[in-house]
Amino acid sequence: MTAPDPVAFTIFGAEIRWYGILIAFAFMIGIFLAVKRAPKFGIEGDTVMDFALWLMPLSIIGARAYYVIFSWDQYAGDPMSVFAIRSGGLAIHGGIIAGVLTAVIFCRVRKIRLLDLLDLTFPEVALGQAIGRWGNFFNSEAHGGPTDLPWAIEVNGKMVHPTFLYESIWCFLLFLFLIWMSDRRRFRGQIMCLYGMLYSLERFLVEGLRTDSLMIGSLRQAQVISALIFTVALAGYFLLQRRDQNTSSYIGGKK
Repeated sequence: MTAPDPVAFTIFGAEIRWYGILIAFAFMIGIFLAVKRAPKFGIEGDTVMDFALWLMPLSIIGARAYYVIFSWDQYAGDPMSVFAIRSGGLAIHGGIIAGVLTAVIFCRVRKIRLLDLLDLTFPEVALGQAIGRWGNFFNSEAHGGPTDLPWAIEVNGKMVHPTFLYESIWCFLLFLFLIWMSDRRRFRGQIMCLYGMLYSLERFLVEGLRTDSLMIGSLRQAQVISALIFTVALAGYFLLQRRDQNTSSYIGGKK
């Protein structure tokens, strides 16, 4: 299987790429689902819409900045190319960091519970990743090394691991699991921590197959941060569970 043309169509000479279309669709469906699910978390749908207006641009900026920082040699000779994101070059870890920081500030201003907002939105983040990863397929990027497996894809005349597909499938299953767990949430922050652990586990393993990893010295950057996030999320899971059970805000049962 080979990737199709990365350009979906052209309008007045401007190329509209599948990469951008898929990211836009991921945001749209994620916002729609979050608005519908918001009341279960004690949050109004309009509040989610207001949050999304800040989240969309800032998370993209964060994802791009993160990618550029860890691959600066690629842009040093042409700084203006930093703004050319239509052909790819967004790092999900940068987007998540920017998104969480945006949520922290937004919740402080609006005086809503940060953990409720994060528990609400992280299933949609997983779904967005499942959709957005197909943009890597159209751009023939984020693939693995050579393989003779029957589901290999062809890139530059070589059959390689479709690592975008591995992550897309995992993130879709993660989305379904987190939605299921949302109806069984026992403490605030549980969904956020489950996302952190389960996505980081997958990313650490799949990153080892990729040939275009961002690096920190001799280490794969995504594996380092995945290990860090997994550890923090695991610790956070037990700490938040204990904290909620010892306060009057415990949502898993009566005090």
